[in-house]
Amino acid sequence: MAAFGIGTQVGVTLPFSRDNEYEADYMGLIFMAMAGYDPNESIQFWERMSKQGGQKPPEFLSTHPVDSNRIARLKEKMPDAMAYYKKVK
Repeated sequence: MAAFGIGTQVGVTLPFSRDNEYEADYMGLIFMAMAGYDPNESIQFWERMSKQGGQKPPEFLSTHPVDSNRIARLKEKMPDAMAYYKKVK
């Protein structure tokens, strides 16, 4: 049963948590753009967070994406956010 619990945690629960984090990042980009804040600042924020260092677990054992993946996803979604940002400006 312990192996099943660990397998469920790593194989089911954690990936959903990371997906939720990516969704929250995307919605954050959209909301900050709609509020008139430059969404490009989010990338700089995560680059600074990445430089903070410290022990971080491998992504497959974490509820959060690794910083480099999070930054890549933000860059991928930036055109959507910029469309909202340009409407505000």
